[in-house]
Amino acid sequence: MNNFLKNVESQEQRKLKAKKEKQIPFWKMVGTFGIVGWAISVPTIAGIALGRWIDTCHSSPRSWTLILLITGVFMGCWNAWYWVSKESNHFNGDPHE
Repeated sequence: MNNFLKNVESQEQRKLKAKKEKQIPFWKMVGTFGIVGWAISVPTIAGIALGRWIDTCHSSPRSWTLILLITGVFMGCWNAWYWVSKESNHFNGDPHE
């Protein structure tokens, strides 16, 4: 029970500290933008490369490049959303969310 109270108090202190600061450090924003860029571009490029390879190896009425491009963009956007929400929660004082 004592550890639980210490944990709750520690989380409360972090949240209060984050509310007082109100400003996100510049380099933290730059790092977050870098994470977002890589999170979107890597799945998109991987989808294009895989789709192009499938299209050249196998004849199909569907364009696998286009299908996997769209899939990569959606996966990248979901991945970017995950990282931004994780960074946002961490900055707001709750690193466990």
